[in-house]
Amino acid sequence: MSTKSNTTEIENMTIPEKWGVTSHVMELETSIIREILKLSSQPGIISFAGGLPAPELFPVEDLKEAANRAIDKYKDKALQYSISMGVLEFREEIAKYACRRTKGITAANVLITSGSQQGLDLIGRAFIDPGDYVICEAPTYVGALQAFNFFQARYATVPMDENGMIVDEVEDAIKKYHPKFIYVVPNFQNPSGITMSLKRRLQLIEIANRYDIPIVDDNPYGDLRFSGEPVDSLCSLGGDTIISLSTFSKIVAPGFRIAWMIATPEMMPVFEKVKQCGDLHTSTYGQYVLLEYMRMNKIDAHLEKIKATYGARRDLMIKAIQEYFPAEVQYTEPEGGLFLWVTLPNGMSGKGLLPKAIEAKVAYVYGSPFFPNGGGNETLRLNYSNANEEQIVEGIKRLGKIIKENM
Repeated sequence: MSTKSNTTEIENMTIPEKWGVTSHVMELETSIIREILKLSSQPGIISFAGGLPAPELFPVEDLKEAANRAIDKYKDKALQYSISMGVLEFREEIAKYACRRTKGITAANVLITSGSQQGLDLIGRAFIDPGDYVICEAPTYVGALQAFNFFQARYATVPMDENGMIVDEVEDAIKKYHPKFIYVVPNFQNPSGITMSLKRRLQLIEIANRYDIPIVDDNPYGDLRFSGEPVDSLCSLGGDTIISLSTFSKIVAPGFRIAWMIATPEMMPVFEKVKQCGDLHTSTYGQYVLLEYMRMNKIDAHLEKIKATYGARRDLMIKAIQEYFPAEVQYTEPEGGLFLWVTLPNGMSGKGLLPKAIEAKVAYVYGSPFFPNGGGNETLRLNYSNANEEQIVEGIKRLGKIIKENM
């Protein structure tokens, strides 16, 4: 047999189906956001697609100082393996930070994760058997759907209005589908930007308690409120009913891939075991760097800087939408976070418009992937945190022209 035929034979052997990759993995879809980000990385494209923080706001000099402190103070300890729950001193510091809004949190309630995405994965590992139902908002965060889809979850979706999930429909969904948990993004929701009202939060907690169902409170944006009145967090209102996820990705820098989960001490051994199956522990060095950063007492001033910038960019995007989009377009006006949500007129397709938008050098994420049971064809998500002021105005102008031309 020639070398050439041997090469061909070897290449053919690398087909995943022939290697026995499981059917449910083969059926997983790639993240639509990641795919659109590839398109929007082309030169000259103004991108409203990702959930990227503004890189010019990363506290580079303070983190450089914190990194030096971590090495000087902890030396080899910062570079060694650590425990799966996370560095104790870091968990204690996060507990203090969390106690500013939720009293009674201690290190025993805190698990350090490799980004909030790992928190979602741990919850899927702990709760979901194939075919189990999860109650979620429609639309909901597509990254959570990816995490739960791996475990072959099914979804009982509950629609939203300007006050968040329509909780009146949750009890019927519980009776019909017997879900493992309720998943919500209550603060400046991804993708809609909507915040769940206090009344709805209390109602949801009451229902969850009555049926002994945990609520997963995905809260990456809670510290990024720049208008309106604060609403008590689900974590502070719901106590042991709540599993809460928060992250440094949106308030410091996403490259650390460090986040935290808050849950009852009784649940922590479960999450600790499933985390050990995945990565043993989150970056020791990264934890010590962020510990020292938090101890420098710079985070509050940094948050104020972020909120001022994002608030101004949101205002500018809304003003541009009012000027350049047709009047028939509907949009949300978020009080914080990174996104606003657009509903196109006359059944226009967000997915159908995207190739024309890319051609015009502007990108967004169309809305249908955020609806696990279908729908949302006429919607799209716009990010205002990552583009600068000039790009926001020009990008919305281009997008408005495309919408008008295709009405």
